[in-house]
Amino acid sequence: MQTRRESPGAPSVAGFFDPVTFSVQYVVTDTATGRCAIIDPVLDFEEKSGATATRNADALLAYVEQHGLEVEWILDTHPHADHFSAAQYLKARTGAPTAIGTYVKKVQELWSELYHWPDFPADGRQWDRLFAEGDTFRIGETEGRVLFSPGHTMASITYVIGDAAFVHDTLFQPDSGTARADFPGGNARKLWQSVQQILALPDATRLFTGHDYMPEGREPEWESTVCEQKASNTHVAEGQTEEAFVSLRNERDAQLPMPKLILHSLQVNIRGGSLPEPETNGRRYLKIPLDALPGAAWE
Repeated sequence: MQTRRESPGAPSVAGFFDPVTFSVQYVVTDTATGRCAIIDPVLDFEEKSGATATRNADALLAYVEQHGLEVEWILDTHPHADHFSAAQYLKARTGAPTAIGTYVKKVQELWSELYHWPDFPADGRQWDRLFAEGDTFRIGETEGRVLFSPGHTMASITYVIGDAAFVHDTLFQPDSGTARADFPGGNARKLWQSVQQILALPDATRLFTGHDYMPEGREPEWESTVCEQKASNTHVAEGQTEEAFVSLRNERDAQLPMPKLILHSLQVNIRGGSLPEPETNGRRYLKIPLDALPGAAWE
């Protein structure tokens, strides 16, 4: 499924849904120049066998090749807790720079302590560019800008590219509400404030979310508008109050088990999507801290 726009300031957006992690990856194209950005790409990981693969990322590259595009950016909205980032793989294949929010340094500090990596460089050097609130960039002739959107994580940002905004896990589709705010460093009140900033964008702004869990068994969806979210989002539609939202979010999050890949993925994603270096036997290993997330609900 994809959305194509040809008018100025309205980039073409192609969404790629990964049914394993319920994630949505994007190729965002300036149609005047054929330059594009890849947003939130997934590196495949099968936790039972420890196998990795590049099927999702290769599908993005196939789309780029099919349409004769040039990749100008590889963008992550935050360090993901439920899948590995394919940013480094795609950088190696395309030569495009990687970027994330500068606030990732706070997440690196927190998680490198949990993993007991005393020598880990928690300064964001793993990416080519760190974006702060208000920073701008270009995809061809289309301008993008950055909103700081904390709450789901300390590092979450939104990319506003032309008339489209990539809101990661801050907002889901209107029938699904909002993302959880109970990860280390998360905060429901900050999430509310981030949502309000997004909903202050023009009503016609297209909103693209990072996940869809298909409530009631419907087909995957990932595009809405600011107007639609304000009218019918089950958590934050007009008339909802901040206090009611914070209470709802905190109560709901207390009942949710942690994502099954949170301890696997964060040690990859705070490295910018780089897998651990091979050890002397040539194998790579993940490090899983025990009892690092006290109070999390059990499945």
